[in-house]
Amino acid sequence: MLFQITHTTRYLYKTPVSHCLNELRLSPRMLPVQQIHETAIHVNPKPAFIHHRQDYYGNDVTSFEVFERHDRLEATAESAVDVQLETRELPTLSWEEARDQTAAQGGAECIEASEFIYSSPYVPALPQLKDYARETFAPQRPLLEAAKELTHRIHTDFKYHPKSTSIDIPLADVLRNRRGVCQDFAHVMIGALRSLRLPVRYVSGYVRPGPKVQGAQASHAWVSLFVPGSGWFSFDPTNDLIISDSHITLAWGRDYGDVTPVKGITLGGPGQTVEVEVYVRPFKNVG
Repeated sequence: MLFQITHTTRYLYKTPVSHCLNELRLSPRMLPVQQIHETAIHVNPKPAFIHHRQDYYGNDVTSFEVFERHDRLEATAESAVDVQLETRELPTLSWEEARDQTAAQGGAECIEASEFIYSSPYVPALPQLKDYARETFAPQRPLLEAAKELTHRIHTDFKYHPKSTSIDIPLADVLRNRRGVCQDFAHVMIGALRSLRLPVRYVSGYVRPGPKVQGAQASHAWVSLFVPGSGWFSFDPTNDLIISDSHITLAWGRDYGDVTPVKGITLGGPGQTVEVEVYVRPFKNVG
């Protein structure tokens, strides 16, 4: 499936800003099942410089700095991405086998994945996360079967409510109130899986729009679970999906803090309004 994506972030300042430095993670990753036809970042006012690099996790990062005085800043990312259907065979090993094989670090892939076992700034180790996970992860249950049920439980137990939370709301409050947005649901699932010593990472991107799809035409988030010998498998608890060709991957890390789409600092007067517009247009491949 070919997607055309436009993501615009607009800052409107009450008083002019004299200087800003920003960092964007809005360029899709190149993956075996995700090919990038084109991607570009446009900034207004024109920045003094734009620098492209890859961060620790291999995500594409664009940094720019504006020195001229301005009361409005707009950054737009445009991409054309072809996402292919996953065709891998699903492994059947139990979650305990996956945990133990990862812990044994038998190979570079397990060593790399093992850093996603530990708590992170947005996903602390909470006792209630382990209690929540244990309801699904019975002894010797196949890992992906249990992960699929956990995805469904979060989708059912938590109410999607875009105005109910912000990224600064502690995860404990999300668990107590049982409502939030895709970032919250991803953090809940990550915390539950990590409580069992399973490696799981936070993924940012976009989801194909549809009549029953939540989180479309906006930044979206889901999780990716490591299976020794088979690689990473992705789940979207917001939409109760095992991900195939319906999602476009931007970046991944331990949690939201590692993959924030737009962040930066400004020098100038207080007060700002942030507007975000995202358009995801799917097209059928021709030829």
